[in-house]
Amino acid sequence: MSQTAYVTRKTNETDISITLALNQYSTQSIDVNTGVGFLDHMLHALAKHSRWSLALTCKGDLHIDDHHTAEDVAIALGYAFKDALGPPAGIRRYGYAYAPLDEALSRAVVDVSGRPHAVVELGLKREKIGDLSCEMIPHVIQSFATAAGLTVHVDCLRGFNDHHRAESAFKALAIALREAISPFGSPDDVPSTKGTLTA
Repeated sequence: MSQTAYVTRKTNETDISITLALNQYSTQSIDVNTGVGFLDHMLHALAKHSRWSLALTCKGDLHIDDHHTAEDVAIALGYAFKDALGPPAGIRRYGYAYAPLDEALSRAVVDVSGRPHAVVELGLKREKIGDLSCEMIPHVIQSFATAAGLTVHVDCLRGFNDHHRAESAFKALAIALREAISPFGSPDDVPSTKGTLTA
């Protein structure tokens, strides 16, 4: 079954194009260009460790600031993930992971629940990392989770370097996502006592 999605999203603030393929273990390809270097770095890490192939471009109103670009990219990526996954059956549903990066350690827990909710506590102290506002980093995860219909909890447990804290969080989220959508049980089995995982 194909697990590929194509999403375009164009507003007065951003013009986004995404091709996303899940579960790419032998032919993974990643090309991300949002115009915000650290956002590209985080999305590349997310795709790499989730085992996605991802082609993503965004032309945004960066002359204003990074907000619209970061938020809209996360929303579009969430839609692409949901479309590529399709009906959530025959998957584990839940995933969790810890990921270190030097002194930083983050934990992520994911539920492919159909009920969007995100709690993200990264404890970032800097105003910016590169050209990405630190306030936007948890917002990217929250916006992705909302659009994808996921329940997500991401916490940075320790670390003093904000780059490391943020990157370990995205890596933990990636591994948790990979586990949550991994095959489990019958292909037709919906992992819910309700028999459905839609909102």
